[in-house]
Amino acid sequence: MSEDNILIVDDVPANVRVLYEFLTQTGFKVRVAKDGYGALKTVEHARPDLILLDVMMPGIDGFEVCRCLKEKEDTRDIPVIFMTALADTLDKVKGFSLGAVDYITKPIQHEEVLARVSTHLSLRKLQKQLESEICVRKSMEDSLQQHAKELEKRNLELDAFARTVAHDLKNPLNGVIGFAEILLEECEEGTIVRKDIIEHIQWVMKAGVKMRNIVDALLLLAGVSKNVHFETAALDMGHIISQVIEHRLTQLFNYYRPQVILPEVWLVAQGYAPWVEEIWANYLSNALKYGGNPPKIELGASQEENQVRFWVRDNGQGLALEAQQQLFTPFTRLHKERAEGHGLGLSIVQQVAEKLGGSVGVESEEGKGSLFYFTLPN
Repeated sequence: MSEDNILIVDDVPANVRVLYEFLTQTGFKVRVAKDGYGALKTVEHARPDLILLDVMMPGIDGFEVCRCLKEKEDTRDIPVIFMTALADTLDKVKGFSLGAVDYITKPIQHEEVLARVSTHLSLRKLQKQLESEICVRKSMEDSLQQHAKELEKRNLELDAFARTVAHDLKNPLNGVIGFAEILLEECEEGTIVRKDIIEHIQWVMKAGVKMRNIVDALLLLAGVSKNVHFETAALDMGHIISQVIEHRLTQLFNYYRPQVILPEVWLVAQGYAPWVEEIWANYLSNALKYGGNPPKIELGASQEENQVRFWVRDNGQGLALEAQQQLFTPFTRLHKERAEGHGLGLSIVQQVAEKLGGSVGVESEEGKGSLFYFTLPN
């Protein structure tokens, strides 16, 4: 049985009786109004799913009833089908202009009534379903937007807190490292100190440096991840690499004593020098730690369309394909047995390069070393 409610509005009892009996037997719930006033009053108390509305009625005609229904927000969406013996096209156009969805011409044919009523009820149901889905989607979008705003606020608060903590950590760490260096210098100047104590002091200094590097890496990663302001310029890549070797990786180069091959001339690319320095520092330190024994490191650059490809080649063990796919994942270290680290380096490299409009990658084969590269716009 259908749950659809139909309101018949007609002042001719014979027409009403025929329609009422047919629609009721078909399975619809049917109400009846004898004139326009009765129709408007009925609709106020019980919303029908569809209205069959006679045009010619005493008092107010069907056109006026339809106009009144369409003026009110809570009744304007009820489908109205006019019933009329009028054949004049102008009358039909007038009805459609007032918001009617269809016409049924008298004398009424049951099959035609059923077809038109069923069609417009189905269309109305689809319209309601679509409106409901739109409302649900709108509600979800509003909720997601509100959630996103709250997350953004929390992220800003967390970022501010993390930066404050990181900066506050650096001061005592620098103090620890500084005092450890002073103690070691005093030991080297002849102060009698047990060997194990010297080793403990060296361990303290090493741990302090490692912690400071982690803090610096986290601060850099946070800065790269955010939309911080930076200006790109033509890079003097030879100078950048010299700074990295002489000031940042001095101890590593002195320890591993690698063979380094540099190009005579560097291609010029656009970038932000402090961030690009971080890329080279990570690539070179990895080439030293995981290269051959002794390490052989070759640096170079090549032109690729509108980008310059910079690279570091080592003579290490090389990497399997599975290992290559994990390289740029944060907090991932593949050579835990070879050297210690916090696993942020290559993740930072990737974010820096992408932020500057470039990309990163690796070419490697087990037993044949690895080539790590990054690209920058030229």
